[in-house]
Amino acid sequence: MEEIRISPDYNWFRSTVPLKKIIVDDDDSKVWSLYDAGPKSIRSEVFFQQVLALTGWGYRVISLQYPVYWDLLEFCDGFRKLLDHLHLDKVHLFGASLGGFLAQKFAEHTHKSPRVHSLILCNSFSDTTIFNQTLTANSFWLMPAFMLKKIVLGNFAKGPVDPKMADAIDFMVDRLESLNQGELASRLTLNCQNSYVEPHKIKDLAVTIMDVFDQSALSHEAKEEMYKLYPNARRAHLKTGGNFPYLCRSAEVNLYIQIHLRQFHGTRYAAINSDMVSAEELEVQKSHLVNSANDQ
Repeated sequence: MEEIRISPDYNWFRSTVPLKKIIVDDDDSKVWSLYDAGPKSIRSEVFFQQVLALTGWGYRVISLQYPVYWDLLEFCDGFRKLLDHLHLDKVHLFGASLGGFLAQKFAEHTHKSPRVHSLILCNSFSDTTIFNQTLTANSFWLMPAFMLKKIVLGNFAKGPVDPKMADAIDFMVDRLESLNQGELASRLTLNCQNSYVEPHKIKDLAVTIMDVFDQSALSHEAKEEMYKLYPNARRAHLKTGGNFPYLCRSAEVNLYIQIHLRQFHGTRYAAINSDMVSAEELEVQKSHLVNSANDQ
């Protein structure tokens, strides 16, 4: 039931990569939590598999948990201040589900003075109306934590799943239990308040859309809308993975991230030092990905 939480990789991550807490807003209660790993010459805990693998390949990775924000503009302003604090002028963003939506909105919000160089969007969406809760979004702050958790759990996969997916769901349920009422309510509010991505403001970004072919919280229509929004985006499809492929299909997800970032090698916005890039190694990794996909 707790395979991921007690795994050697997770415990090594928790004991080795320090958790930093940073305040960038005037409100001292708004604390960003982040894991910053990899070479600092290169400009969240649930993504520990990505932090471990990518830093092992030489990439700098920052995994974030954002504080309580109640609207998208407030979030975008706080994230911009955090990047200023970290002295990062432009970044590559990987976001899953709501995180992917927030990444798109931040890129849109800063399009006149760009802070985002590329996007990797995993099981993400571009319009909050797909959840049919825009009318109740402003009432989440009134609900007790147990009701909010029930709403979130309603989107988790039901029915039989393979052991790795079951472990991922158990791990995310455990992480959900660690969130307080305000954190849950703010995330559901951002997820459901009426908003959509304006594609003309971020049309020049390099984008990879990553999604799964099996059951997830996203409808087929939501996925098709993402494809229409980014017609030139690279597509990274996983045969299985459910809502949390970054946990249960981490090897595939990590390789797709690496392939996405490869196009920036040798540029100012490379996420890895050029002397650590091995095209041969990447081809080997890619062949492993094909073989593992065929085995599923």
